[in-house]
This record gives sequence, structure tokens and C-alpha cells, in this order.
Amino acid sequence: MRWAAAALTLFLAGLGVQVLGGPSWAWWALYLACYATGGWEPGLAGLKALREKTLDVDLLMVAAAIGAAAIGQVMDGGLLIVIFATSGALEALATARTEDAVRGLLELAPETATRLTPDGDERSVRAADLEVGDVILVRPGERIAADGAVVAGASEVDQATITGEPLPVDKTTGDEVFAGTLNGTGSLRVRVDRRAGDSVVARIAALVEEAGRTKAKTQLFVEKIEQRYSVGMVAATIAVFVIPLWFGEPVQESLLRAMTFMIVASPCAVVLATMPPLLAAIANAGRHGVLVKSAVVMEQLGATTRVAFDKTGTLTRGTPELTEIHALPAGRFTEDQVLRLAAAAEHPSEHPLAAAIVRAARRRDLGLPPADEFSARPGRGVSARVEDHFVEVGSPASLLSTSDTAATAAVEALQRRGHTAVVVLCERRPVGVLGLADQVRAEAAPVVAAVTRLTGAAPVLLTGDNATAAARLAQQVGIADVRAALLPEDKVTAVRDLEAGGQRVAVVGDGINDAPALAAAHTGIAMGGAGSDLTLHTADAVVVRDDLTTIPAVIALSRRARRVVVANLVIAGTFIAGLVLWDLIGTLPLPLGVAGHEGSTVIVGLNGLRLLRRAAWHRAIRTGQPG
Repeated sequence: MRWAAAALTLFLAGLGVQVLGGPSWAWWALYLACYATGGWEPGLAGLKALREKTLDVDLLMVAAAIGAAAIGQVMDGGLLIVIFATSGALEALATARTEDAVRGLLELAPETATRLTPDGDERSVRAADLEVGDVILVRPGERIAADGAVVAGASEVDQATITGEPLPVDKTTGDEVFAGTLNGTGSLRVRVDRRAGDSVVARIAALVEEAGRTKAKTQLFVEKIEQRYSVGMVAATIAVFVIPLWFGEPVQESLLRAMTFMIVASPCAVVLATMPPLLAAIANAGRHGVLVKSAVVMEQLGATTRVAFDKTGTLTRGTPELTEIHALPAGRFTEDQVLRLAAAAEHPSEHPLAAAIVRAARRRDLGLPPADEFSARPGRGVSARVEDHFVEVGSPASLLSTSDTAATAAVEALQRRGHTAVVVLCERRPVGVLGLADQVRAEAAPVVAAVTRLTGAAPVLLTGDNATAAARLAQQVGIADVRAALLPEDKVTAVRDLEAGGQRVAVVGDGINDAPALAAAHTGIAMGGAGSDLTLHTADAVVVRDDLTTIPAVIALSRRARRVVVANLVIAGTFIAGLVLWDLIGTLPLPLGVAGHEGSTVIVGLNGLRLLRRAAWHRAIRTGQPG
């Protein structure tokens, strides 16, 4: 990054001196310093490739830049150097950030754990030293140190980092827990079932690294033909110089013809035909809240044929909200009274469901009376005395008996629709049932329709949440292909199955559990609002403002950029072919060859820069809207 920044600074300084009419030696010195700082690394890489009998675009670009300087076009050569140095630096930075994020993921699991000895004593040990069969104590608010099963205690555990579930899950004896997940208000004793290196969180990190290694190195379209073009151009230049000598042409004329050929056939215009449209599209997307990390990614987005969405935090907002209130006839309370009692009892609680109930009461301007004798029972709920009433709020399984038929029917109806049911008891009698659910983003259904129209294939839903909640969400947004209860490695398998069928999949997600799928996909898109560090660094593009509507828009913008690239290549190819034929058949003056070459470069550059206009983004939005 430092070398690229130095090259860019020197180039801009040289350009400024040149434009302002400064002495030629000054701007020549600045441009040549730009050549040195930005060109040594790609030049060295090109020489190493040449040693392995391959000719890549790095060496060719450095040679073209030097050739441009040799004929007085030092500014054009400097521009090429800056483009290549910046591109390589951004790629290296993205790789380093991803590696740092993977290391940070492993820090989710605590470094130490409290191991219980057979005598009942507590010993603090390194989590890496835990053996299968050890029993550890997990206190309220601590992160769980190892994958295992609960052998004693009850609590609620936030395991969104692993499964993506939006709500904490009640855990009691026999339930599975994962390293790196956050314990709630209860105390747990957990039997270790996997060593630290085999835990789910460690496997997530390994999956991200493996996907990065095994995913084929992606290239721009122009880079796919660079080897043949480079070899062909070098061979043709030599032939243009040597063959006329055999027929008695003077060396000076033959050399001049060969130099002219090398200039007009050099890939400068081809490279500039490709990069400006993609870089302009990246800048335009960035202005509208989408960070596309490279030109390669911008080109890939337009090739997407199937989109896979995560559920929680992507199509939904990731926070529970009160959706329904059922006041039971036998309870003699209205809906507002039921909510008021429940919110007053839940107010001291830290549980996410409690916060949702309190928010709903405040939105209705219900004054909350003080709660006395508050008690929280992990896995069951809370109880408190509110206005001389003993109120209980919690899990239906813990608070309802088989004789509570009306309440049980209301709970079952809510659960069938994918809601979380919470019962409210007053003086130990059910008086109401509350339904809570993760809220669907308002723009989710239109975005699904737009993506379907763009790609020609309906999206797929990949979620770690339960099948009922996933099916409810899919029905609301119009997705038919639903794959639920997936662990991170299952999401990777699903993505690879889709791509094995010929699909180019873009995965959209936000959680740590989505990172391996984002890394394995053709293109990974992260929701930036609540996205984890690992997800944001693993993704190829980030929706900074959490606006789903930008996803079809950026795909449409990418497709337009690809069309502009093709048009530019046709323009550049036409200029090159015409100038080459003129040089071979007739006598093309060197200044005219340079002018033609520079003219084609300017034309394709300006054509690409049209994508910087605000109108280009608005057009992409209209293209992405369902017809």
C-alpha cells in the first residue's frame, strides 16, 4: 500500500507541475520516480514469471510504460504504473484483512475455562488444554469455552454467531452448546465433547481459509487473454523488425516500423478499456452505499445467475418484535392490560424478548408500574409482583399445564406460524399469550422479485434458523427454495452444490456463520450494518447502509459496466487493427501512430467514465426493479 500511495502521489505531483507549465525536467523527474516506486514490484513479479517461461501483463505493462517514456509519452506510462500498483496493493490489503479477521474469530472462544474436578473443586485452565469428558462451569454472562452438552443447570444461550438464530435458545440438561456462544442469566455445567481445535467456531475459521485457498484465482476478462496477446505481440514486433531486413530494408527504417508497431499494438488501450468502466462503477456504487472491493468483483457481480440469502439480519432486521397479543377469555384482562403487566414484570430483565415486550408497551404509551420481588429463572422466565398481582412471564413449556387448553391452543397457533410464544400468568392463572418474531425488512419481497428478474432464477434461502421460522419468512418474501437448520459447513455444501450445477452464486449474509459460504461463493455480499468483522473482510462487497435494494442495483450496474467494457474493447481493437494494418501495408509515421494510439485511449477512457454519473446508478435501480 505504501509503494502504491507513493507512486500515486508522485504521479499527481508530476501531473500538477506539467499542467501548470513547470520545467520539463521537474515533471519528468517526478514521473520517473513514480515509475520506480510503483513499477519495481510488478516488474520483479514479471521477471520471476519470465524465469518460469511465462509472460504476464505485469512485465508487459512495465515495458509499455518504459516504451511510452522513450517516445516522450511519460505521463501515459505513469498512469499505467499507478493503475497496476494500486490494483495489486488493494488485493494484498484485502487478503491481509481477511487473515486478521480469521484470527479474530478464533478469539471468540475464551482463552481460559473453569474446569470442575471430581472432588468438586474449580480450576482455571487454558481452553486449549480441555480434554473430551472434562466438565466445565459456565457462569452467567460468560462465553462458553468448548463444544459440549449441558449436564446440569439451565440458562438461555445466544448462539447467533454459530446458527444465526435471532433469539437466545433455552438450554437445560442434555442440550448441545457451542464454543464462543454467550451464556445468559443462568449457570451451566457442560461436558466437553470436542477439543478446541475441533470446535464449530474453529471449523468456521478453517472453512474460510480453505475456501480462500481452493477458490480459483479470479481474473478480469482482459487478463484471461493476456498470455497469448503478450506472446503474440512480442513475437510480431520481432517479426516486423527482422523480416524486412531479410528483404534488404535499412535497419533504421525496419527499427522505426517495429517501434511504431509495438506502440500501436501495445495493450495500453485494451487495459484502459477495461479498468475505467469498472473503477467508475465501483466509485458510483460506493457513493450509494455499496463497497465493491475490486474491479474483479465488479465484473463478477454481473455474471451472477443465482442469489442465496441468509435470513436473520439480511432479509430480516435481526431483532425480535411483538407481533400479536392474545388476551384469554378467562383472564378478564384486555390486550393492553396483559401487555402492561408483562412489560412491568419484564422491565428489569436483560433478555431480548423482554426488551421487545417493553418496547411494545412504550410504543402504546402504557405506563409501567414498578415491579417488586423480581426473580429470573433461566430457561423458564421471570416473575414479579405488579400492583399487588403475582405476575409470571415465560416459556409455555415451563408455565402451562395440560389443563390450560385455551392458552395451549393460542401457543400452538403462534408456533405454527413461526412465532415465539410467551405466556403471561396472573396469580398463577394464564391471562394472555404474546407472539414475537424477527421482523421482515419492508424491502425484502421487492428485492427478491428484482433479483429473480435480473438473474432469471428464483433466490434460495440458506439459514441456521428452524424450518418453521424459515418457511414463514420465505412465504412472506416469495422464496420457494428453503434450506433451514444449516450449520456453517452445511451452507458451504449448499453453495458448492448450486455451483456444481453450473450456477454462479452470490451469497448475501451478515453473521460469522455466513462467512464460510461468502468465501466459497462466486461472489460474497455482506450486510454492513450489523455484520461481523470476519464477514465484512471475507465478503467481496459490503452493503454499508444495510439497504437491500442496492443488491439488484449493483448487479445491474455491473452488467452495464461489462457491456461498456465490451464496447471499449471493440473500439480499442478497431483502432489497433487499423493502425497495425497501416503500419504493415503502408508507412505509418511514428507521431501519427502515437496520436492514433493516444486517441483510442482517450475515447475508451471517457466512455468508461460515463458510469460515474448519478444517472448510471438510477438507471441500474430501474433495471433492477420488477417489471
